[in-house]
Amino acid sequence: MLITTILLAAMAPASTAQVDTTRAAFTKCMRDDMRKSLEAKMGDAEYEMAVKSTCSEQRDAFRAAVVAFGRAAGDSQKNAEEDADMQIEDYNANFTDKFKDYSSSNTMPGSD
Repeated sequence: MLITTILLAAMAPASTAQVDTTRAAFTKCMRDDMRKSLEAKMGDAEYEMAVKSTCSEQRDAFRAAVVAFGRAAGDSQKNAEEDADMQIEDYNANFTDKFKDYSSSNTMPGSD
């Protein structure tokens, strides 16, 4: 069922709203996971590896929306996928950096 939903989302033209909605869900999931990882006193290296596999449902929906949006804007499939993957890598790096900052200062992010 999830694969069918992702495939349908990838084939349908994505609007900016779809990208924004899936981005918000993805980053909220990542923030929640970062908070849990900080509370569990996870190590920096362990978090850096774990962040790449967390929030897979939200990440896949975001990726599909970005790819569909790129395709609707005239990008090739390859370029649209590369853009989506690069955005996801940027979020992983950003959250890893935030995790390290919070961990080193023994603080927690504010609640959103």
